[in-house]
Formats: sequence, structure tokens, C-alpha cells
Amino acid sequence: MKLFVTGGAGFIGSNFILYWMKTHPEDQIVNFDKLTYAGNLENLKEVEKNPNYSFIRGDICDVLRVESAMQGVDVVVHFAAESHVDRSIMEPSSFVMTNVVGTQVLLDGALKNNIKRFHHVSTDEVFGQLPLDSNEKFDESSLYDPRSPYSASKAASDHLVRAYYHTFGLPITITNCSNNFGPYQFPEKIIALAITNVIEDKKIPIYGDGLYVRDWLYVEDHCRGIDMVLGKGKVGETYCLGGLTEDINNLEVAKKILRLLGKSEDHVSFVKDRPGHDRRYAIDWTKSKKELGWEPLHSFDEWLALTVKWYQKNKDWWRKVKSGEYKNYYKKQYGD
Repeated sequence: MKLFVTGGAGFIGSNFILYWMKTHPEDQIVNFDKLTYAGNLENLKEVEKNPNYSFIRGDICDVLRVESAMQGVDVVVHFAAESHVDRSIMEPSSFVMTNVVGTQVLLDGALKNNIKRFHHVSTDEVFGQLPLDSNEKFDESSLYDPRSPYSASKAASDHLVRAYYHTFGLPITITNCSNNFGPYQFPEKIIALAITNVIEDKKIPIYGDGLYVRDWLYVEDHCRGIDMVLGKGKVGETYCLGGLTEDINNLEVAKKILRLLGKSEDHVSFVKDRPGHDRRYAIDWTKSKKELGWEPLHSFDEWLALTVKWYQKNKDWWRKVKSGEYKNYYKKQYGD
């Protein structure tokens, strides 16, 4: 089988390629990535010489390049997206272009190349927010209520993918996942940011009161879930993938990281809240467990400890990432 992976140099995409080439060594992978600030080919050093792996630098909004690169492909796994809420507030237009127009270009390319499966990777943020003091969770039947330019652009892309299934018969599947964490994550996201800041003896910036809740999903569990959707999932269906069974707020996540690194809570710094900040996310992954046999392999605490160790062992990787443009973004977002 030949897979066309968009955004394969990014955090989740590169983890997916590494996972897939270990578990399906007979398959071929074409990594199609624009190499924006979040794309990093160093993530894929261990497979770059594998004859079953190839890289094409390209923009998913480039119609001719997409159609050409997709030739001979069986399956598209679409990760490529602008994905950081804070950046979407700064510059919404790039999110609409990449996440909406780019997805539409890929869908057209998939139709022209008779792709056997188009898998679209989406987010639980399209469903909006949940109350802090409730046991409600998002599932496949949750109504869409996006509240940021990022989540709105992803909601639009979800609708386009389903429209191509109903209108053109394109064989699609969708996963709506919760917040990922793990190796190779660009350190603008809270867990990677917190770990690397503490190692550098810097503060962990926490928005507002720190009580915002996210459903944390370890990236390898996510990759396994996509694998199961491609193997067992029903065409036209959506599957929710989440990692937690109980709520953990951002402040508690920061405290767990500080304990793992042997640091005091003095390293927490509360910063001005961001606009439209969703209070709580939680995912009910009953359908994925029932239909696919999928569930997270380990607890959040176990995966978090492994993630901290990875960042401790790979300081050269993230120190390069946190230089240059990242410094300008960090100062603009959090101040000095």
C-alpha cells in the first residue's frame, strides 16, 4: 500500500510516519509538507534513507503539485494544518487558506487520482467547549460550535470532507482527536513548552486561572487509532479519539511536570488569558473502543513521564527549535 501523508514533517505527522514504517514496513510513504515553522525533517532522520519513504516539499494549496504528487497513491492521511489557537487569533487568514482551501484542493486531487481512502485528521475543538462543573463529553454526535479561528477552519474542513463523500462518493473517514503530546512537539503547545522551559529554569506561562481542562492524548495512541480506523473503520464515519478518563486542568499538568523535574511551584507564572478561551474539552471514545478495539495504552501520568524523559534526552532538538522565529513569537505572546 502507498500512503500520501500531508504535514508529515510536523509533530503528529512525523510521529505517524515513524509509527507506520515500524508497524507496516512493507508499505510506501510519500511525505508532502510545506516545511513551515512547525515542520522539521530532523524528526524523520531514522527513516530518511528508507527506500519506502520519500519526501516532497509542497503546499497543499498548490493544485498541480498536489495532483502530481498523489499519482499512484492508495491512501491519503491528511494532517497538514495550521493548528495553534494563539496564532489563529494573530492571523486568521492563513488558517482559512491552509485548513479550508488546502483541504478542498486535496479532496479534488483524491477524486482525480481515484484514492481508495481519504482520512482527515481533525480536532475536538470543532465542538466548542464544555462546562467545568459537568460530566459531559464530546462524541461523534456532538453539535459543531467552534469558538476560535482555528477551530472554525477545522470545522469547515470537516464539513468539506463529508460533502465530498456524500456528493462525489469519495471514500473518507474522519477522526476528531483531543490535545496531543509526546516527542517532537513544537514547544508552543503547553506540555512541550512547560517541560522545555523548566529544563531551562524558566517559568511556565499559564493562562488565566489555570483551570482550563484538556483531554490529553499521547501521540502514539493517536497514531494507533488512525491505523485502526484505516483498517477497521467504516467509510463515511467519524471516530473520536481521546486519552483521559478523568479531568486534569492545565495548572495540575504544570505541577505534575514540575514534580517530575524536581522543581518547585514557583516556576508557574500566570499570564493574561487569551480571547475566547475554551473552558473544558473531554472526549467519549466509546465508539472507537466498540467498533475498532482502540483505547489508550497507558495512563496520562505514565505517558507524561516518558515525554519528560524524551525532552531531557533530546535537548539539541528542541533548543534548535526554540531559536530564531520562535523567540519573536514567544515574546509577542507572553511578554518577557
